[in-house]
Amino acid sequence: MVPHIPHDRRASRALRATAVTAVTALTLSLGLTNATATAQSAPAAPQAAARPGDVVASSPTSFHPLPGQPTRTRAWHMEYRSTTAKGTPNVVSGTVIVPDDGRTGPRPLVTYAVGTVGLADQCAPSAGFPKGTTVEANLIQQLTARGWAVAVTDYEGLGTPGDHTYTVGRAEGQAVLDAARAAQRLPGAVRAGVTPDSPVGIMGYSQGGQASGWAAELHGTYAPELKVKGTATGGVPADLLKVADFNNGNVGAGLILMAAVGQDAAFPELDLAKYLNDKGRHYVGFMKKNCVAIDAIAGAFKKISDVTVKNPLYEADWQQRLRESDLGTRRPDAPVFLYHGTLDELIPYGVGKRLRADWCAEGAEVRWAPIPLGEHVVGAVAGAVPAADWLAGRFAGKPAGGNCG
Repeated sequence: MVPHIPHDRRASRALRATAVTAVTALTLSLGLTNATATAQSAPAAPQAAARPGDVVASSPTSFHPLPGQPTRTRAWHMEYRSTTAKGTPNVVSGTVIVPDDGRTGPRPLVTYAVGTVGLADQCAPSAGFPKGTTVEANLIQQLTARGWAVAVTDYEGLGTPGDHTYTVGRAEGQAVLDAARAAQRLPGAVRAGVTPDSPVGIMGYSQGGQASGWAAELHGTYAPELKVKGTATGGVPADLLKVADFNNGNVGAGLILMAAVGQDAAFPELDLAKYLNDKGRHYVGFMKKNCVAIDAIAGAFKKISDVTVKNPLYEADWQQRLRESDLGTRRPDAPVFLYHGTLDELIPYGVGKRLRADWCAEGAEVRWAPIPLGEHVVGAVAGAVPAADWLAGRFAGKPAGGNCG
């Protein structure tokens, strides 16, 4: 059992205040960065010895929740090995953040999946951490304030060559698990207590909810050596076809086209280009150069028919690939805290309820926590502290308290 880190009422109030501060910074779909980051090359592992999670390159960076806001942390930008949705090796970037508190023994590690940031490299979470422009840094700070280390993936194609495979669940989940592996192999983090003996938590919301949900489902087969104690996941787009139908012509319509770009990046044989009209090609080019706040505004209230000559979502090959990203068909092998706003305007509440039912039917231990009157951003902020408190219980070895029954 890992010793529980003290967390008194004053600390809890401070953490809640930090979460409330994030409301003013959060954008429509949780993510806007406008900085750039570089990593200095380190010697790559020999090809024959390469493993998912191996660190290819790393360099010191800094972690700022807001511009100019200092934190008592050390941070490293890294590039690490992972796996595509088709099972081929790739390289993904990310950041490891560790409290600068002198602790050297095994400390808890959270592998954190951010919500939608955009398709351009400058949108990557690691690009904004040094300047305080990565929106969810406010929520990540709650975790480092508890003495936990945090690994944050940029996902495939953000900050590394190629297009971002946005909404491709398997690629995201593998990148999340491999970020934890990489943190445990990064020398500076190891010296600060991030080791193979560290209890691991998985956390994410929105796109990060999809990624963390996939990491939870894949853990037992893809990265069983990680000592995962639980997954806290919220606002999960567990059924992409239902989410697309819900957003078609509505405020989140731009996310549909972004998701189509992401699926096409992972599966080029889908050939998105042949379905786009001139307006669609213009929007795709625009979205690949900008971050989510601008992309979401540009695409808001558009219909799929406005940007296509033929709807790809009606095609069998597209439906098959989208269904491959569905969650709820495999049992997470560690407990899950699942939360969702009842008035979510981007990810239907019914999709979250269905995921809860599916995981429960698979025999998972699920703590379902609806957020009354919560829309998408409110759900992220209101759920962050309860989710972290729940993870603290898992790290302390307490019963998870599932409520499937």
